[in-house]
Amino acid sequence: MKFHLAINLERMSPETDMREVRDHTLEMVKMADAAGFEIAWAAEHHALEMTIAPNPFQILTWWGEHAKNIRLGIGVVNAAYWHPINLAGEAAMLDLLSDGRLEFGIGSGAYQREFDRMKPGLDQRDSWRYMQEMLPVVLKLWEGDYAHDGEFWQFPTATSCPKPVQQKVPVWVAARAPITFDYAVEHDCDILSWPLTMPLSEVQTYRRRLDEAVDKAGKPFKGTWAVMRHSAVYETEDDRKAAMGSIRHVLGQFGNLMMKKGEVINGFPEQVPLEELDGNARVDPEMLEENLMFGTPDQVVEKLKAHEAVGADAFVYYASMGMDMAQQKRSLQLFIDKVMPEFAEKEMAHAG
Repeated sequence: MKFHLAINLERMSPETDMREVRDHTLEMVKMADAAGFEIAWAAEHHALEMTIAPNPFQILTWWGEHAKNIRLGIGVVNAAYWHPINLAGEAAMLDLLSDGRLEFGIGSGAYQREFDRMKPGLDQRDSWRYMQEMLPVVLKLWEGDYAHDGEFWQFPTATSCPKPVQQKVPVWVAARAPITFDYAVEHDCDILSWPLTMPLSEVQTYRRRLDEAVDKAGKPFKGTWAVMRHSAVYETEDDRKAAMGSIRHVLGQFGNLMMKKGEVINGFPEQVPLEELDGNARVDPEMLEENLMFGTPDQVVEKLKAHEAVGADAFVYYASMGMDMAQQKRSLQLFIDKVMPEFAEKEMAHAG
């Protein structure tokens, strides 16, 4: 099993210095780079302090200058907010500046609130159509001159400047729905799945959808299937309680954005009362501790083995969930020191 890191510039209150948040993300990426993580992922979001990510290409270029081995993942760009020529050029520039470390992730966005501001009139549930038109166009622009006359974009002959350094850029699709698994398999994309706070059975459902997509396409899936989870590794009761308090707080904000039930004031989402989140089941502490990648190093090893048994090729350690920055570093260090070696030894034995 390969390991990836997903981290946001995450500011939970106006008192937090943005430069401290900025520097924290780089320190975490450098830790992951030194430990042999394969990819560092940066998202795209707008007008939200909890995910400061107006352009993932900027921060990934910065990370890439300081972390020399880890690959740089767009996790993920929202197709509806971009023009294909612009997107192709930005992505290829990152590949050029990082000497070919781009992992290009594209998706359909998450929050209707963002669409209401960035693409007024577009229902988030329809945005997959933009993604499915955008991706082939970007790939053609990377190859050379191309003219496009589509449903959402039209332009005369143009090309991407620069071109990617890599002969074949890995392309990732964020997938949970069957239609997206079908698209990923048909177009030879890698797959990034996030089961949110749902149990392992949700991951098993995704695996079935992947298998069904393979059957429908009539060809094998040769890509990588990565599963992302909020992660917290701890050895003390204080850190355990702090992790649980942090994730419950963030889920209250997440509920606001997903259900449009609260206000966002100067970039900070108000919390939706936890009892309003699906009968409180989605934020029940015992359920969260069981479903998320939370626990002692030994518990996390067992959870990862369960995900591996379902068929996940890679695990994305999602570090951002409102936790104190010092605790985030303690958690990641425990993961590096006491969790990853269990899988490195297995890989070495398998190779032997």
